[in-house]
Amino acid sequence: MKHLSKLLVVALLVVGFNNIQAQDENNPWQISFGVNAVDVYPTGDVSSFGNEFFNATDHWNILPSISYVGVSRSVGDGFSVGARGSLNKISNFGDTEVDDLSHYAIDGTIKYNFLKDRVIDPFIEIGGGYTWVDEIGAGTINGGLGLNFWFTENIGLTVQSSYKHAFEDYGVKHMQHLAGISVKFGGTDTDGDGIYDKDDACPEVAGLEAFNGCPDSDGDGIEDSKDSCPNAAGSKEMNGCPDADGDGVADKDDACPNEAGVAALAGCPDADGDGVADKDDACPNEAGPAENKGCPWADKDGDGVLDKDDQCPDVAGTVANKGCPEVTAEVQKQLNDYARTILFDTGRATLKTETVSVFVDIIKILNEYPTAKFTVEGHTDSVGSEKLNQSLSEKRANSVRDFLIKEGISADRLTAIGYGEAKPIATNNTRAGRTQNRRVEINLVK
Repeated sequence: MKHLSKLLVVALLVVGFNNIQAQDENNPWQISFGVNAVDVYPTGDVSSFGNEFFNATDHWNILPSISYVGVSRSVGDGFSVGARGSLNKISNFGDTEVDDLSHYAIDGTIKYNFLKDRVIDPFIEIGGGYTWVDEIGAGTINGGLGLNFWFTENIGLTVQSSYKHAFEDYGVKHMQHLAGISVKFGGTDTDGDGIYDKDDACPEVAGLEAFNGCPDSDGDGIEDSKDSCPNAAGSKEMNGCPDADGDGVADKDDACPNEAGVAALAGCPDADGDGVADKDDACPNEAGPAENKGCPWADKDGDGVLDKDDQCPDVAGTVANKGCPEVTAEVQKQLNDYARTILFDTGRATLKTETVSVFVDIIKILNEYPTAKFTVEGHTDSVGSEKLNQSLSEKRANSVRDFLIKEGISADRLTAIGYGEAKPIATNNTRAGRTQNRRVEINLVK
């Protein structure tokens, strides 16, 4: 008896300490142990039995130690099956005193619990077994009612009363009352978070009951699987991510996490509203295009054409001529007045020395219109053959073009053309007329 008591206490400690967080529905096994009382008052006399049911002083036989042990396993839907062993000494055989008859019983049980996962847990039990009274054994069929009262999720108090009916004439029909401690165990909680694997959405990672066993590492109330920043506490609006500057852009996506900005610029500010983030804006307080690093385009010559579009950014021009000055009729006339004073050696294309000075004025005009293109046109009088005059006019035009190029005028701005005697501006019948016809013109290409 003493050894049995010790074993039961050890079993209680081991099961209790290892299953403190158990849940009833997850722990299929239940061990119960405690004291039992045997009452052999005549059970056939219904009226007297009812009046004497609680007469523990006169009729109940109780050992002052642990005297029963039971074990059962849940099979689902509130049902469980099990076995129970008990021992006792009978000194009150109804109203008759006897000399401490030994009592042993082994029973199989089928139990149904009416309520699930409740503190107060009533049940009904049926079964059968075998009982020995003073070494005389008989089979019994049993039925009873009981109640569990759970102090914690896995440890509780159990009280129960059962009627054991013996069919053999020598068998003892009797009541057996039980009161003891019950311990539930057997659930699996791999991650040790108090939520058993079958109900744990994250069985291998410790978590919270509120999230079905899944973790919330940063403690922001958003479980890790739905948290875009599981290791940094944030808000629900930011999907669990922090937003230090409060601009509505989560820090993880914010290129400027400590300065309030706009979502379109990855959370960075844009003080001048030009669409270029201040950190990339060379002129953060003056609106300008992104292609110019957020600065406004310059117009150095003030002609209304931005330098980026101005083909003559250092010379004021017109919008129509892409920022370059336009060659007026007056300028064109002045240019040809100079060009017509260019002199050549007679019958040749070489420039006379004294005429070189006129090129200074011509080059000055051409430089004022850096994008304008011109034709250098050579003309002759009608003296001599037409073929010779054509050749001479071409050579003289090229001679002038070559000189201008040598002096810095871009070659792609000048085209040399010889017209020979085909375009006279005066009569070839007089010396004065022929002198006018022997000329060079520099005309704007339109």
